[in-house]
Amino acid sequence: MGKGNRIAMSDFTAVLATTGATDVRTLLNSGNAVCTSRRSAASLESAVAKALVKELGLDVPVVTRTSEEIDAVIALNPLAEVADEPSRYLVVFLDRAPDAEAIESLLAVDAGDEVWQVHGRELYLWLPAGIAESAVNKQLMRGVLGVTWTARNWSTVLKLQAAL
Repeated sequence: MGKGNRIAMSDFTAVLATTGATDVRTLLNSGNAVCTSRRSAASLESAVAKALVKELGLDVPVVTRTSEEIDAVIALNPLAEVADEPSRYLVVFLDRAPDAEAIESLLAVDAGDEVWQVHGRELYLWLPAGIAESAVNKQLMRGVLGVTWTARNWSTVLKLQAAL
């Protein structure tokens, strides 16, 4: 949700319920939630975004993944051999796969010790010096990939899987 768009997780749970989601559980205080829904992931994503506007006046992007997709993200773990600190290992969840030109733009960035790989709708990002000075993160913030995204560190991704 971002620092400027924080909401109480009880309010977020209520908003999710308006979309027909059930078994809603939030994780941490950062807009992470797991739920059951009869909707497709894309339909739920759209419904949640609309409900956030309607119920709370928050026009924020929403990115969803199914439990199977979260399992696949963890199973792939392409940077496991270099990422040795979970708080500095991010999975950037994209709303769609970036096009080749966008990836080429990111390749042109001097990333120093940072290591990253794009796999479909996920960008795996190892930031040994942290996120604050990350060259790749700065490019993401500038919109270089041309997609909507949200990032979670590896520890949070594992907690999301455990909550499913």
